[in-house]
Amino acid sequence: MEILRTIKDVDFGLETPEPKSYKERQAARAIVFDNDKNIALLHATKVFYHKLPGGGVEEGEDVIDALKRECLEEIGCGITNIRELGIVEEYRNKFEIHQLSYNYIADLNGEKCEPNFVEDEIADGFEPVWMPLGDAIKVLESESNVKDYQGKFIQMRDLLLLNEVKKLFQYFTCPSVAFPPEADPPWAEAKEGKIT
Repeated sequence: MEILRTIKDVDFGLETPEPKSYKERQAARAIVFDNDKNIALLHATKVFYHKLPGGGVEEGEDVIDALKRECLEEIGCGITNIRELGIVEEYRNKFEIHQLSYNYIADLNGEKCEPNFVEDEIADGFEPVWMPLGDAIKVLESESNVKDYQGKFIQMRDLLLLNEVKKLFQYFTCPSVAFPPEADPPWAEAKEGKIT
């Protein structure tokens, strides 16, 4: 999977010194579309930002299993038709973390149910919300001055991912573009042999 961007403290004008070493963390995230082509965001109501569903890969778990678990926990939904989007790398100096987020596009599988938030998500006031892609981009753009340290990374990362999906939609819906024969639009079924 291609690295889309590396995000560091300096991207926010922060001069947090680099630690002697970083703890490694892997995470999985998804832009999840429902049947009405709305996407899921989590509104962290107490720290004033929105984020895509996803989180850390636990020991003994592969990235796709982590992605499915996180979507069930955070937006109460199963997912299907999982397609690769790209990796975002983050160096969070304050917490001495080097994080690789593996990002995907997926579709809702079944009904929307109640999320099962963990303690820190409850403390941050997480609430799932569904909206069109364009509205989600506007929401994250409006949060460019988020105060929360982690929220700064999340806002930049997730806005980048939403804009990547928007570019894919524009590419596949523009009549003047000749599609490469191997390309699939982001809403297409995953090809045989690909992640599902």
